[in-house]
Amino acid sequence: MKTRTIEPLWTAEDVSTFLGVPVSTLYQWRYRRIGPRASRVGRHLRYDPADVRAWLEEAADR
Repeated sequence: MKTRTIEPLWTAEDVSTFLGVPVSTLYQWRYRRIGPRASRVGRHLRYDPADVRAWLEEAADR
């Protein structure tokens, strides 16, 4: 039986570092609905690392 490990959610700062873009760009992308999917956890914005990687791959294919 294979155990699936769950990666911790990323903050906007984590995604910013991973993608090499300013945090303000992530907020602009979110407003325009063109960036990676993010969710609110309370008042905090969080990203699933798998969603960020999938978005990046999809963006690279365009």
